[in-house]
Order: sequence, then C-alpha cells, then structure tokens
Amino acid sequence: MFLIVSGIATADEVELQYYEIRIYKIYDFEKQQIADEYLRDALLPALNRQKIRNVGVFHNLKDQNDHSVYVVIPFASLKSFSSYNQKLATDAKYQEAGKKYLQRKKGDGVFDRIESRLLKAFISMPRMELADFSKDRASERVFELRLYESHTEAHARRKVKMFDSGETQLMRDVKMSPVFFGETLSGPDLPNLVYMLSAENLAAHEEHWKSFLKSDQWTKMKDLPEYKDTVSNIKNWFLTPTTFSQF
Repeated sequence: MFLIVSGIATADEVELQYYEIRIYKIYDFEKQQIADEYLRDALLPALNRQKIRNVGVFHNLKDQNDHSVYVVIPFASLKSFSSYNQKLATDAKYQEAGKKYLQRKKGDGVFDRIESRLLKAFISMPRMELADFSKDRASERVFELRLYESHTEAHARRKVKMFDSGETQLMRDVKMSPVFFGETLSGPDLPNLVYMLSAENLAAHEEHWKSFLKSDQWTKMKDLPEYKDTVSNIKNWFLTPTTFSQF
C-alpha cells in the first residue's frame, strides 16, 4: 500500500528491495580471473538457488589498472540479506564449485578486501528496473554507478526526497534507464545514496546526460531552495558487465 504525503508516495507496507554493493578490491589481473570464475560458477548459481536473481557483475570500464570486481545483489527483504551467507555455508554445491577461491593459503587471498554497502530502495523505484538491452544482455551496454555524499543526515534525506519528487521519473523520461536507487543504510562515506544508470553504449549514455541537464524540469528543480547544497561530493564509476552478469 502507498500513502501520498504532499504529493509524494511514502512507504507503509511497500515492498522495497534492498541492495548489497560488493566491491572485491583486486590489484592483479590473474586474481580477477579467479574471482570471476568464483562468481560465475559458485556464487551466482548459489544465490539463484536462494531465489536471489538479477545479480550484476562488472569490471571498471575506464580504469584499466583497476582489477576490482563490482557486484550488485538485489534482496527482496532484510531477512533474505541477513541469511544468505549462512545458507552459502551449508550449500555443498557452492563449496565445491568455489574451492579454488575459498580454500586459499594465508597471504594468497584473491582480494585485498571486500567493500560492502547495504542500500534500501527509494519509493520512486521500489524494485530494480531493467531496460530491454539489459534483459537481453546486449554486448555493448554500459553502466554508471554514482554515489552522492551529503554533509548532514538532513541534507541526505532532502536529496532522496528530490529524487522521489521527480528526478527519478525525469531520468526515466530522458532514457537514462536507471537500474536502482538506494539510500545507504550501512557502509563507508555516510551519509550517502547510490544509484545506477544504464545505456546501450557510452555514446548513448552521454547523450542521455545532455538531455537530462538541458531539461526545463531539471533547471527548475535544482534551483529550489529545499534542495540547495544537498550533495557535498560525487563519486562515479563507469562499468562494463562481465559475460555472465545477469543484467
């Protein structure tokens, strides 16, 4: 059920998704390949057996020296998120398929560290949305992961409200094909929000950004006093999906 408060839908019993953004920080190409094998052959099939689907796996598109692996895992509930590691621990197929990654000697781990962020979906996009080219896994697709930091929790809430009040829909309208929006509940750089955009290729993505920035709706919205100075820092990553990514 949705309630409407001041023209904005708010959550009462809305089924909002949760997202875990996992960044496997890797500085070696060979170990990136081992991580990819683990994700392809062990983790993603195991998550799918738990009915966790549409798991995205990406490499850095623009920084060839970054061998990290970026993973987006959608969860239907906090219960699903909180229990999935325990289920992996008792999944014999997962343990066998992932042993090259899991059973390594001290000092020879595949990753340096794993950075994890837990997000809660926005009301304006309660569930992940995939464009047709993502569903079809077209070869030339590109994704931009964006993180907006705020200097206070109040400003962070106002930025979320800005998306829910029309910015999310505007991004849909100019064909930026947003995949998800999430308020970060736990992770580094708090307070912040994270979202992902998609396009068939980098040139199309750049054109969609131009359309967004030229929009009269954006010009009016960004100058509203309520939303002034809500973002103190922006980080972004251009990502390309692996061959086994599920979107």
